[in-house]
Amino acid sequence: MTDAPATTPPESPPPAPAPRPHPRSVGRVEAPAARDLAAIARGEIREAMVHAEVGKEEPVVEVDAFSLFYGGYQALHDVSMRIPRGKITALIGPSGCGKTTLLRSVNRLNDLIDGVRTTGDMRLNGDSIYGRDVDVIELRKRMGMVFQKSNPFPMSIYENVVYALRIDGQRDRRVLDEVCERSLRAAALWDEVKDRLHESALSMSGGQQQRLCIARAVAAEPEVLLMDEPCSALDPIATQKIEELVESLVPHYSVLIVTHNMQQAARASDYTAYMVLGRLIEYGPTQSIFQNPKLPETEDYITGRFG
Repeated sequence: MTDAPATTPPESPPPAPAPRPHPRSVGRVEAPAARDLAAIARGEIREAMVHAEVGKEEPVVEVDAFSLFYGGYQALHDVSMRIPRGKITALIGPSGCGKTTLLRSVNRLNDLIDGVRTTGDMRLNGDSIYGRDVDVIELRKRMGMVFQKSNPFPMSIYENVVYALRIDGQRDRRVLDEVCERSLRAAALWDEVKDRLHESALSMSGGQQQRLCIARAVAAEPEVLLMDEPCSALDPIATQKIEELVESLVPHYSVLIVTHNMQQAARASDYTAYMVLGRLIEYGPTQSIFQNPKLPETEDYITGRFG
């Protein structure tokens, strides 16, 4: 009987390689910035990092330990900051961080929401915004507001621009004509619409409508111009025109702008404030915030590791 040939036992298959983590998840949980943000969420409040340069600027708006509540939910936590006169200040941060709530608080638009209450104060050129005797209608006349979506009134281009003057009782046609042209020139729109001022504003393109809203906002020569994501619904070409327009408005106007687009904040603002969970985290010159932030939380957001 012939012995069967010896057989070599099969080799064990090599172990499967461990799954590679997604690049954006590497270190996210253990990063110092993530731990700091968790501490913020737990209410372990730390004073905001405000760069020295901010304190050297003359403020047009001062926010003083301002908090805002929607019923039992606190949306803003003891925010204190100075908005420089004749500069562009950008508010950045992840969705839900409170930047739009803060912007709308400056002209008290949040008053229109049931259950809202506030503590602290804001001042416009030294005058209390939340004082008991403040006339909110008169207060809003001192500010210009440009919203995320262009909202021209269903009337002519001309009447859109001079609307604020009309409701204030101005009837002198010469004054209205002068303000209309000056405002449309300031909004880089005059040459495009000067021959159709009495056509409906609704016939304009989206980018033109947003510039018209800016012209309408500056017609009353506001003390501060508030802008809430003014380019979010526009294409890149229209966005560039709006950014160039906003830059051209300073130093004649002081601008506070909310943006989700960090590249836009870096291009178009002088100062940038980073917010998280309703708190101001870091605030300083835009170049410093984007190139040399002082806090790891800010650096993580700027570099895309958080948010």
